[in-house]
Amino acid sequence: MKKLIIVFLSIFATGILFSQNQTNQKSQTNQINQNQEIRTGILNGPSSIPVCRLMENPELQNARITFQKYNTPQNLLPKLIKNEIDIAFLPLNVAVKTFNTSNHSIEMLCVTGNGNIFLITTDEKVNKISDLQDKKITVAGQGATPDYLFQYLLQENEISLDKKEIVLDYSVPNAQIPALLIAGKIEYAVVPEPFVTIAKTKSKKVKIAVDFQEEYKFFSKNQQTYPLTVLVARKDFIQKNPELIEEFLNGYEKSYKWTIQNPTAAGKLCEKLDFGLNANIVEKSIPNANYTFIKAQDSKEQINEFLQILMKLDTRTVGDKLPEDDFYYAP
Repeated sequence: MKKLIIVFLSIFATGILFSQNQTNQKSQTNQINQNQEIRTGILNGPSSIPVCRLMENPELQNARITFQKYNTPQNLLPKLIKNEIDIAFLPLNVAVKTFNTSNHSIEMLCVTGNGNIFLITTDEKVNKISDLQDKKITVAGQGATPDYLFQYLLQENEISLDKKEIVLDYSVPNAQIPALLIAGKIEYAVVPEPFVTIAKTKSKKVKIAVDFQEEYKFFSKNQQTYPLTVLVARKDFIQKNPELIEEFLNGYEKSYKWTIQNPTAAGKLCEKLDFGLNANIVEKSIPNANYTFIKAQDSKEQINEFLQILMKLDTRTVGDKLPEDDFYYAP
């Protein structure tokens, strides 16, 4: 009888120790997960607006997100390539060129922003692209997406740059265009949001003469708009942390939806987060900004059509070729 009691107590004690070890292991795992960091790079400005809610609440179930702001993609890219950032928001053409020139080291997770480019003016007589013939147009950034998109739309409308039927001026940066337009120092400008909203807010004379998104859809094979900004991640980070990638995507999708549904609150939050944008401007620009969440695998057709257009204008914009299938993240 004594032997049986001793055996029973021994088994009972072993069970307690095993249970404690399991609990300790789970506790350690949870602690590791909670301490895991997703280093995220964003561009200071309008492309960061839909992620504002996630920046305000960066704690995921299994990790926390830290955000680093950069003024240009050129400042952000070295950090991504050197493994100092895990996830980044980038212009589509920059992401593709990085993929093509870095041995496929990144993957595109989703499209975060579709087209939001417009031609604005105070000229009541201009209402379509053909009305711009023989005029001088200020364009935001030579070699940037607004420039290439405008060139494409001019071609489709049979207006020749080679024959000087229209003149493009790249001398004015985005931020200065609204003031110069209102002052009458320039007459026509191609700009993205929120600069359209800034100009219209400061003067009732400013109008949208051409919606580039509608113009693009008219010529598109599938009557769809074009992607502007995307979310990417380092391929090695994706492979090591597939659950965290899915958590981040879920967090971004919720943030984007909240931004669209709550433009007033989003404007105040963006001003608080110091994006360099006035709360009122952010609020008014959101309806035209075309923020979105399109998973990588669902965006191939849309992306390839637009990239083919860019490549016809200048192959250097995307690194000489369309991205292969491993550019598109597949969970």
